[in-house]
Amino acid sequence: MPVLSRVLSLVDRISPPHHVSAHCDLPCGVYDPAQARVEAESVRAIQEKYQASDDDVFKARAIGIKEERADLVKHHLWVLWTDYFKPPHLEKYPQLHQLFWDATKAAGATKSSVDPASGQKLLDAIAEIDTIFWETKKA
Repeated sequence: MPVLSRVLSLVDRISPPHHVSAHCDLPCGVYDPAQARVEAESVRAIQEKYQASDDDVFKARAIGIKEERADLVKHHLWVLWTDYFKPPHLEKYPQLHQLFWDATKAAGATKSSVDPASGQKLLDAIAEIDTIFWETKKA
């Protein structure tokens, strides 16, 4: 064993352990429904472009991209739901479970739909979550 490795090993054994704690995964303020909203806006825009096109190659690409964006919406919503919102929020806003359920189901529905109305329904659901999110930030 080289000398440097032995010294570092000895230092590791005699150094006190570092204790680190945090109340969330990331620094406060990084959560925002805007991430889900931007992806949902992309979904709706792709649905609109799909409807306006007669190019089959474009339409095939659009469907793939739309489905990726819809998955990103679901991801952003679940991070917000599981990491940001806490039991006191649910006590004050008991509709949160249903709102997140509806929004993630709407995101899933946009994966199988090229109707911009389904994209708008998703945006509307995110807007309800957004309103509550910003109310919790004021408290």
